[in-house]
Amino acid sequence: MNIIEELEWRGAINQTTDIDDLRKLTDDKKIGLYCGVDPTGDSLHIGHLIPFMMLKRFQLQGHHPVILIGGGTGAIGDPSGKNSERSLQTMDQVQHNKEALSGQMENLFGTENFKIVDNYDWLSKLSLLDFLRDYGKLFNVNTMLNKEVVSSRLEVGISFTEFTYQILQSVDFLHLFQFEDVQLQIGGADQWGNITAGIDLIHKIEGADARAHALTIPLMLKADGTKFGKTAGGAIWLDPEKTSPYEFYQFWINQDDRDVIKYIKYFTFIDEAEIKELEEKVATQPEKREAQRRLAEDVTEFVHGKQAVIEAQHITEALFSGEVADLTTAEIEQGFKNMPSMDAAADKQNIILWLVDETGIEKSRRQAREDVENGAIRINGEKVTDVNADVDPSTAFDGKFVIVRRGKKKYFLARIK
Repeated sequence: MNIIEELEWRGAINQTTDIDDLRKLTDDKKIGLYCGVDPTGDSLHIGHLIPFMMLKRFQLQGHHPVILIGGGTGAIGDPSGKNSERSLQTMDQVQHNKEALSGQMENLFGTENFKIVDNYDWLSKLSLLDFLRDYGKLFNVNTMLNKEVVSSRLEVGISFTEFTYQILQSVDFLHLFQFEDVQLQIGGADQWGNITAGIDLIHKIEGADARAHALTIPLMLKADGTKFGKTAGGAIWLDPEKTSPYEFYQFWINQDDRDVIKYIKYFTFIDEAEIKELEEKVATQPEKREAQRRLAEDVTEFVHGKQAVIEAQHITEALFSGEVADLTTAEIEQGFKNMPSMDAAADKQNIILWLVDETGIEKSRRQAREDVENGAIRINGEKVTDVNADVDPSTAFDGKFVIVRRGKKKYFLARIK
């Protein structure tokens, strides 16, 4: 299956400039293609995975993906999707973010048949006069004003700095076309105007027959109409320090039946035949959630590696079964990150006093005694029914944690000071 045909089947194409020519081009040769990201933060989130999965599919078919990290444009700010001006970052912050993002890119794409470039390398060499004479002269202000990324800002206002962003992005495409043999730019649906402006620039400088293409991806919405990738806790990051692999795994495994097959098509490399089998299981055996498990396993392994999947599954099973004693200290850090927690002293104490006075897990000694005697309290996975028993933090988890389970599902984490 041609790469363009595969993307069509996966529902991953929103707009293209000439899909027939792009299909022929990718049949005739292995093309260069790129996607850009500005270093406005020090981690990618799962929204970035959508275009990057596209690049990865091209890479797996032998094409040559390029990631452009906008050290130059990132210092200015993209007006896309914003109702106000971005705060300008210092160059030190841009450099820090660029290094962090580069590491995440290399983790996803490896180092073979893949390249990371920084548009600061060529944009910083442009003088103001060169910019105006060589490029500014080729852009019509009326056309620029009609681009959605600009027109949506006209009521609240837009600075000249952000107004010129589309020219700089066009220069990027031209540079990569000329020096990296890049003929395709991929981006979100909101980037269509910027990408086609780059194609127009290439045609004006290289000739109308220059084969340069645009491809945008659909806006990803959940079945309930809300934006994909946002949760009550905020964005789902690729940086394991911001979103642990366990949290990452849980995000995917908790997807709605109505969305899971769409996400499998977008975010995994599972073939058409297996996806149809999973789709059948969603329809006939939704309670088994096999599609969700497969989605969570594949995406977590792609981003964090196989060991992260094993750990996430271990944590998931331990929390479901209550057998938490076998968890490692590192797994507890992941699995209990968002559960109720409190600080507690390292001293050995009577369980009733510890539950009430030390941690506040129980509101009264009477309730604590009742819960212990009824077998409702587990300490580090072990049921405690003796009101005279002690809690000794030094006996498990390197003396750093005590895990309390009250009832069947309510967990608490005591962090030992």
